[in-house]
Amino acid sequence: MNSLFPYDVMVIGAGAAGLMCAALASGRGKRVVVLDHSDQPGRKILISGGGKCNFTNRTVTPAQYLSANPHYATSALKRYGPADFLDLMKRYRIAFHEREHGQLFCDNSAADIVSMLMSECGAGGVEMVLDAKIGAVTGDGPFRAATSRGTYEAAALVVATGGLSVPKIGATGFAHTLAGRYGLAVVAPRPGLVPLTFTGADLDLMRDLAGIAIPAEVTFGKTKFREAVLFTHRGLSGPAILQISSYWLTGQSITLNLLPDLDVQARLLERKAQRPNAQVETIVGELLPARLARALVERAGLLGRPIGQSTNAALAGLARLLSQWPLVPAGSEGYRTAEVTLGGVDTAGLSSKTMAAKSHPGLFFVGEAVDVAGWLGGYNFQWAWSSGWVAGMSV
Repeated sequence: MNSLFPYDVMVIGAGAAGLMCAALASGRGKRVVVLDHSDQPGRKILISGGGKCNFTNRTVTPAQYLSANPHYATSALKRYGPADFLDLMKRYRIAFHEREHGQLFCDNSAADIVSMLMSECGAGGVEMVLDAKIGAVTGDGPFRAATSRGTYEAAALVVATGGLSVPKIGATGFAHTLAGRYGLAVVAPRPGLVPLTFTGADLDLMRDLAGIAIPAEVTFGKTKFREAVLFTHRGLSGPAILQISSYWLTGQSITLNLLPDLDVQARLLERKAQRPNAQVETIVGELLPARLARALVERAGLLGRPIGQSTNAALAGLARLLSQWPLVPAGSEGYRTAEVTLGGVDTAGLSSKTMAAKSHPGLFFVGEAVDVAGWLGGYNFQWAWSSGWVAGMSV
């Protein structure tokens, strides 16, 4: 295929946002071509949620998204929300279930979502060009894309190539580079929803505790999440850590509360009066896994000591460690394990009503390519559906 093929809409990226956009645009009678370097569509959909795809959340508001412009996502989320996507799934009779915190997953397989989107694209006559290495993109309506499978031309271009997270499936900074070529600013990208790493004594401790998972509350500044925390050989992971990682800033500390529902100091003083001969680690072991209890009591300098022989000041120090443990991460595990890319194409240069570049009306950016990143729990897929839908209705 070496000749020029004119289309109304060219979508680069056959992921969640790109397929949604292509389906909507073709349903409106537009001639659409989708280009992707992968040999299969929806690869990130397929691996998400343990293969079950956490495709949205019962409760979606702009408050669950991070962006330099916190209001940017409002319009798209209102125009196409979780209920709208559920209506689409019900039409295809895709069974789903709800887990904690309103997270919605497929009963069967994430492949059902991809099949549904491909069917929608097929109904509209979308041409799918896969395994196509994308080269130079030029023009300004019409736009031209040179690929390993020929050159394609369209009046409108939708960039839906995602961000830098999960490079093993081919994630690149293509969208950011292309935005720069068209004079659009890019908010510096960084990994989000990612495990945090540590060094020194903190890392030694966490390695000793690797495999322990407990419900806890993690705080950074005024932001806090209460979910599971997992100790690993590199540091900390688990839903609460992934959530806070999107807010954490390099060099600053997070606070870990291992017993958020308990006045720990009061409990220790109570046990001191009731069971003075019990060792401190035994008392703490009633509240936390034994290995974790022992390690933190040792860090507080009270290991092997009867609680009745421990000063109130020492017990207060232990209580602070258990409920206000300050930790300074050395970094994160990076894009390799990040579930989303923070930053991206600056929304100041995009229309929130159409996803089009203000300076180039035929150029659209959707999904993770844009400086909008959601919490863990289906919010990023909902942004893909919402932004793809808006662009598909606007091209």
